[in-house]
Amino acid sequence: MKITDVKTWVVGNPPPQAGGRYFIFVRLTTDGGVKGYGEAYSATFGPHLTAKMIEDVAERYLVGTDPHYIENFFRRAYSSGFSQRPDISMMGCVSALEMACWDIVGKEADKPVYKLLGGQVHERLRTYTYLYPQTGSVYPNEADNADRNVYNDPDLAAECALAYVDQGFNAVKLDPAGPYTAFDGHQPRLVDIDLSARMVKAIREAVGTRADILFGTHGQFTASGARRMARAIEPYDPLWFEEPVPPDMPEVMAEVARATSIPIATGERLTTKWEFARIIEQRAASILQPDLGRSGGILETKKIAAMAEAYHIQVAPHCYCGPIVGAANIQLAATLPNFLILESIRTWDGFHGDLLTRKIDWEDGWVIPSKEPGLGVELNEAVAEAHPWNGDALHLAMEPRPLFP
Repeated sequence: MKITDVKTWVVGNPPPQAGGRYFIFVRLTTDGGVKGYGEAYSATFGPHLTAKMIEDVAERYLVGTDPHYIENFFRRAYSSGFSQRPDISMMGCVSALEMACWDIVGKEADKPVYKLLGGQVHERLRTYTYLYPQTGSVYPNEADNADRNVYNDPDLAAECALAYVDQGFNAVKLDPAGPYTAFDGHQPRLVDIDLSARMVKAIREAVGTRADILFGTHGQFTASGARRMARAIEPYDPLWFEEPVPPDMPEVMAEVARATSIPIATGERLTTKWEFARIIEQRAASILQPDLGRSGGILETKKIAAMAEAYHIQVAPHCYCGPIVGAANIQLAATLPNFLILESIRTWDGFHGDLLTRKIDWEDGWVIPSKEPGLGVELNEAVAEAHPWNGDALHLAMEPRPLFP
């Protein structure tokens, strides 16, 4: 069996764009006609350029080879161009192609991928969702702060959280901590600390002990600033404080971890076992959040999770992208003894459901792993073709100016 063809799509995500502005999908096809799908979580360059990069990597290291040789593919791509170091753009390409290989391997074996990774530990997977605004942009930095929304109004946040809990979720996430810029980390403003505390308090009072609260940030603080923020929200017992400082210095994040009782979570901007090893070595976080569209793929993230397991660190796969990464996360999470919780884009309904021939099975706050072979889902190519992305914005962006210019 050999891979003979590669095709990519850049799919525009219709409003309200839950999960991002666009999704980057890839399909690999074998000489026997078996198709495997993957997805990249990549925002460094424009998505059409990223799609071309995926095609380039596939042509160099996959076309003409057996998709079972995943370790071989990873090492060749990781070393591409005499690099041999974590490269977030290369790993976005590798991750998409690697999960497509696993999809093929599972289909050839007529088994779900989780059965090829040590077997199923969890029959169902606990999930959480963001508090998505009911109107307006899903991006906090782009929201009109003059308008009331779930990022700046405690009453609306509590109402939204309670609605999700009534729907079945027992964990919800929000990012109320203020702007994040290309010049972070910064000291949080007193107004941001105050608002964050009031938001978390309102949600806790609304949901009681029915749900965990996940406090998201985007690496925007200094260690001292993150400690101040943690102290303000600590009375409401969040399950985690996510990425409190920028991801480039785990030693600094470790300062925050030592100063608060709130578990620190991090990982969506990290790639490969080598970057996650630094988090583990520094005891910078007790919850890792690899995103399989960027971390290096399914096998690489299985290794990351095994490293974490040895240090009693839990894994909560990140997913602010499309349903193929979501499906890969599910396959891996089902096998992990140290799995904590899975990011869900609401209940995998809406456009995420439309993009699949059969939507991800979500029931009363839990995902039920598919028993179908491969990743357990199939991209609806007609829907992907009908929604091309033609914009020039990146998937995610930081404010280009300092907080205090």
